[in-house]
Amino acid sequence: MVALTEKTEKRLTIQTVEIAQETTAIRSLDWDRDRFDIEFGLQNGTTYNSFLIRGEQTALVDTSHEKFRQLYFDTLTGLIKPTDIDYLIISHTEPDHSGLVKDLLLMAPEITVVGSKVAIQFLQDFVHQPFKRRIVKNGDRLDLGNGHEFEFVIAPNLHWPDTIFSFDHKTKTLYTCDAFGLHYCSDSTFDEDLAAIEEDFHYYYDCLMGPNARSVLSALKRMGELKTIDMIATGHGPLLSHNVEELVGRYRTWSQTQVKPETAVGIFYVSEYGYSNRLVQAIANGIGKTGVAVEIVDLGSEVDLQELRELVSRCAGLIVGLPPASGAASIQAALSTVLGSAKEKQAIGVFETGGGDDEPIDPLLSKFRNLGLTTVFPAIRIKETHTENTYKLCEEAGTDLAQWVTRDRSIKAMKSLGADLDKALGRISGGLYIITAKKGDVSSAMLASWVAQASFKPLGFSIAVAKDRAIESLMQVGDRFVLNVLEEGNFQPLMKHFLKRFAPGADRFEGVRTQPAENGAPILNDALAYMECEVVSRMDCGDHWAVYSNVYAGRVSKPEALTAVHHRKVGNHY
Repeated sequence: MVALTEKTEKRLTIQTVEIAQETTAIRSLDWDRDRFDIEFGLQNGTTYNSFLIRGEQTALVDTSHEKFRQLYFDTLTGLIKPTDIDYLIISHTEPDHSGLVKDLLLMAPEITVVGSKVAIQFLQDFVHQPFKRRIVKNGDRLDLGNGHEFEFVIAPNLHWPDTIFSFDHKTKTLYTCDAFGLHYCSDSTFDEDLAAIEEDFHYYYDCLMGPNARSVLSALKRMGELKTIDMIATGHGPLLSHNVEELVGRYRTWSQTQVKPETAVGIFYVSEYGYSNRLVQAIANGIGKTGVAVEIVDLGSEVDLQELRELVSRCAGLIVGLPPASGAASIQAALSTVLGSAKEKQAIGVFETGGGDDEPIDPLLSKFRNLGLTTVFPAIRIKETHTENTYKLCEEAGTDLAQWVTRDRSIKAMKSLGADLDKALGRISGGLYIITAKKGDVSSAMLASWVAQASFKPLGFSIAVAKDRAIESLMQVGDRFVLNVLEEGNFQPLMKHFLKRFAPGADRFEGVRTQPAENGAPILNDALAYMECEVVSRMDCGDHWAVYSNVYAGRVSKPEALTAVHHRKVGNHY
């Protein structure tokens, strides 16, 4: 069955498929979603997958995103009366999978919610009503009858602190929510076309699972204790049945590489009912843009203090995030372990969520400084509702800290080319441009010289954008921006302004005269010319993205003036 909304420009459809005995997948297909959070651009939409299993009793694994409310419940009630559902298994409480839990419990308050201890705690704060619950631990089982016996696997931090996997011993299906998924929307229920999905599969791992590589390996070890897994029923994208062994193997290989890095940054935080998780993900994404490995530890979960001690000691940088009140004895013990294991010359950054007038992170930051650690970015204090600007600030803070811990490596790389080659490469000249972009309330800019026209029909050009640039997340496929051309003999003020290092979250346009383009991005009033552009494709070029864009509008303010030209002496750094 497929249902279609009236707004075809933002297609939302539902697909139901019998994927195994007495097992129905309810797939919410979001065809045109182009962004998953501010950080991750999507080229192929996404799906939110839910599953109905009927034994002698009935279980529903996860719900869907709230944008599918009408479509989802029209579909679900066509399959079963909500009051006939006995169990709702919560893989994790991130809103894109649990956005309709409250609605379902209003329809059927007798449903028993099954989840990890942390998930049940999160739901209490989200649902705001009493509900039946069953907390499960690793190895616990739930017998639905007719052979459908579910075994639970604790898999925290993939990529939410409350994640569990569920394994149906009858159908040999493992329900994994975010893990092994991908943002890829198509009519294909399964992964029969590996070539079509493997790029998105890898990108998804890098964005969401790579920062939790150690947790991935722990989950893989627990999965190994199950019987043969014939199918992985993911929360996003196609279900895995044709390439289970291959794709699980890729997770193992990628994760093993991640946990033995040359340089790593540890993020130690308290999830605080889920409020800090997106902040942590944004920080991790900012770190990951530099090629530095990330290790994430929720201090509010069960933490092995010896493992924590070893992790802290081998990290080049530490980021610690706390809510205003974090007085639990286990949290304080973990926090003391982080402090006791920190060492001189490590980088440190701290953030706090939901604080009032008190400043509980200031004493903590002072303790790290007294140990000889270097503060890389100003303490982040978030006292209001999170916005996209909040996440962008966190991303930039993560990038700043990662750049600091790799500064020696960067200097070494600058000296790696042979002198003759280095000088020869430097003779490739380019113009001088300012790229400006705006997405919602988030805006950014960068000085660029690696710009070249690439096509006549359609009019198009390419820009090389370093992966650790703040503007990179605003230049995903479909994003719009402005290319501002600087004028020969009149470029120094703008160049000087945009070359300076901005603090995380700083307004790049303060003190600069601008006007909005039709696409919303700032046009620099003092530019020689400007062009409005849309990103068509991106190619991975190592430490840069080659971004190909179409041009659809523009003008020249001084027809007789010339473009500023940039000449370099060497070719292995800007």
